[in-house]
Amino acid sequence: MKIYGIGGFNEVGKNMTAVDLGEDVILFDCGLFLPPIVELEEVDKVYTEKRLRAIGAIPSDDILDGLGLRKKVRAIICSHAHLDHIGALPFLAQRYNAEIVGTPFTIEVLKTLLRDEKIQLRNRLRVVQPNSFFYVQGKNRKYKVDFINITHSTIQTSMLALHTPEGIVLYSNDFKLDNSPVLGKKPNYDKLKEIAKEGVKVLIVDSLYSGDDRKTASEKVARTLLEDVLLTTTNENNGLFITTFSSHIARLKSIVEFGKKLNRRIVFLGRSLNKYVSAATRVNMCPFRKDVEIATFRHQLERQTKKISKDKSKYMVVCTGHQGEPGSILDRISKNRFPLKLESQDHVIFSSSIIPTKASIENRQKLDNNLKKRKVRIFSNLHVSGHAGREDLRDFINMVNPEHIIPAHGEHRLIAPMVELAQELGYKDKKNIHLINDKQKLVF
Repeated sequence: MKIYGIGGFNEVGKNMTAVDLGEDVILFDCGLFLPPIVELEEVDKVYTEKRLRAIGAIPSDDILDGLGLRKKVRAIICSHAHLDHIGALPFLAQRYNAEIVGTPFTIEVLKTLLRDEKIQLRNRLRVVQPNSFFYVQGKNRKYKVDFINITHSTIQTSMLALHTPEGIVLYSNDFKLDNSPVLGKKPNYDKLKEIAKEGVKVLIVDSLYSGDDRKTASEKVARTLLEDVLLTTTNENNGLFITTFSSHIARLKSIVEFGKKLNRRIVFLGRSLNKYVSAATRVNMCPFRKDVEIATFRHQLERQTKKISKDKSKYMVVCTGHQGEPGSILDRISKNRFPLKLESQDHVIFSSSIIPTKASIENRQKLDNNLKKRKVRIFSNLHVSGHAGREDLRDFINMVNPEHIIPAHGEHRLIAPMVELAQELGYKDKKNIHLINDKQKLVF
């Protein structure tokens, strides 16, 4: 068995891994690297495979061509709905005669991305329920893949257990261990223990925060942080603006519930919010849809922001822009590009953290500066991470007891602490803990 780290082993994003089983190849994820996308959007929004390759925004899957592996790919299996895991599929999937497999929410989000880009794929889209399994048809055999439910910052995230003649490959990008999720199922510990008994040959693991000495807090903690600010901070006569990750349906659920307690009309502004909320609605996982209004197109945004500006105290505005992305709704509001203006003592709440990339840090700093000029009250970091901390990872490795570990989901300075953690647990560097680069191969 050979494993190729195609993307996500030198950066936060662009996630893609290939498992070569001789006659058959299975791909995990096919994501975007978002920083160059943000820069491209400042110029124009014309995306093509060629252009995205040129700016390093999609995985270097062309290495499979030179190895004669592309025609052996039987399936592209998606772990969850985030763009750094499925966002490159509209541009790369047509290169493979392979089905695309994911949970209902993941596939619905992918369908939305395809509609947005006006792309029709010939690949079959296959839906697998959380805590279920399916078989990939190889040339001469079938391979079972378990979709093991796990918690993260979007719904219906799965760990993927690929059963091969050489043992199980467990692909675990991204996850946290949250026993009190606000929406969706708990982690399926029983199944993880079951595959541990069968034998996990290789664990490919989200190691982004392997250097943080913590257990990642439950989503219920973020809910409490929001409740504390929204329900105890006096702002009855001021504007109320909240921004968070559009794909974080559980977080949006909490925000809406507290907005209702404040007796405010709740308005969502932005295309990405509409994209994820609509996908969640189609799979019956958006309990708050009837409680919100959504505006996406320019004329809708103009009309809504004009209406809100007449009496901001009656509304809660939930909008895009938590990373300070140029052109996002909050960015445009901060630059007076809508009828709705920010004024002194308005509340701006960031229920998010800053993604640790240079572009995100710089963009957010620019947004914060614009907000401070308008003398608004800023509440930052009402958030808990969707990624496991070092102590979660320790518990997880002890639970699944893999033979080999491959750290993933970040540049080496971020994921290298996983090597030290594995060594504490008895693994030996370069023998059974492998810190690899994009486009690097490991043979088992």
